[in-house]
Amino acid sequence: MSTSAGPAAPPASRSAAARDKLMRTAERLYGEHGFAAVSVRQISETAGQRNKSAVQYHFDNRDQLIKEILSRHTAAVERHRLAMVEALFGEIAPADQVACLIMPSIEHHIELATPSWYGRFLAQALVEPGLREHVISEILNTPSMRRLAETGHTRGTETALAAYEKMVRQLSVHMSAELEYDLAHGRIEQAAAETSWRMLGRHLITAICGIRSSLLPA
Repeated sequence: MSTSAGPAAPPASRSAAARDKLMRTAERLYGEHGFAAVSVRQISETAGQRNKSAVQYHFDNRDQLIKEILSRHTAAVERHRLAMVEALFGEIAPADQVACLIMPSIEHHIELATPSWYGRFLAQALVEPGLREHVISEILNTPSMRRLAETGHTRGTETALAAYEKMVRQLSVHMSAELEYDLAHGRIEQAAAETSWRMLGRHLITAICGIRSSLLPA
């Protein structure tokens, strides 16, 4: 007695699944090996796509693929940050503003679990000449970051503010990449992942509050 196969997935569903697999595969390969060491053909092959030009088919080019991966994570972090910002009222105290900068990303890393590649992927995108300004602009132009800028009243000279913003990015992004690497390579036990991420969040808030107090007026 023969059995008939179930209905095939509609083309739109298959296309969405292929895009998702390409994005996840690219993030892992880029996170592990760096942008320069990974070709779009390698991404397609590793993702199990018969069409070796699948990246170009779904995303046009490498940079568009990277931007869509970044946008997916930015949206996830934004959900956490917007909830934090909306829970505050009036002028936001400096310590609360710093917490709103740091903890949403920490919560996202916890949600991703181990192994994850976003931290290392973001660290590379932030120093990639063709992507750096896009990364910074995408984060700063989220509703939560605009609201922080409007209500946090961060004051200082243009030079001091620019230095502060760079230090926040460097500390938060690269320290997260370091912790993600340690977790992925067994230097920290997976059972301690959430505790380690929350500890990093606390340390970053302390460090950034110290930097802020030394660079910017109260």
